[in-house]
Amino acid sequence: MAVTPSNMLPLGTPAPDFALPDIDGNVVTRETYNGNPLLVMFICNHCPFVIHVAGELAQIGEEYSDRVAVIAINSNDVSTHPDDSPEKMKEEASHRGYTFPYLFDETQEVAKAYHAACTPDFFLFDRDHKLVYRGQLDDSRPNSDIPVTGKDLREALNAVIAGKAISDKQRPSAGCNIKWKAGTAPG
Repeated sequence: MAVTPSNMLPLGTPAPDFALPDIDGNVVTRETYNGNPLLVMFICNHCPFVIHVAGELAQIGEEYSDRVAVIAINSNDVSTHPDDSPEKMKEEASHRGYTFPYLFDETQEVAKAYHAACTPDFFLFDRDHKLVYRGQLDDSRPNSDIPVTGKDLREALNAVIAGKAISDKQRPSAGCNIKWKAGTAPG
């Protein structure tokens, strides 16, 4: 299982705009969440790293949804990874209990705008939609003996909610690479 680290977009970067369909076909935009902290998670259905933490992602979505806008985006090429299709995304969201919008980035332009590299990849923005955290959920990985707690992301979420500074010492996320369409992978 090859491991791809996140790109660690510079802190303070403004949240790139997006307008993407959710699993019910409704278009969701970044502007929908103006004035609220925003957690953008790049995930998919088939990646063992996402499967390993999916329960914790559902829990975080449920616990923080009244204080932070939480969304997930799947940017994988479904022609090579049909398990990540919008139909399968709907099944996955139901199976996992995701209460947050699960969006499909068919063109992969949003993943490129965020410099997303892997699944899962996390980007937390403050109320002004400036990047304050990008990095790992926690230290757990598939086949490790480390329990999934969401420690790193939860600390960042709690700090942004409280209006406190978040340490810039952040560890990259690690997972499967985003499945880019032929000839479209970022350079």
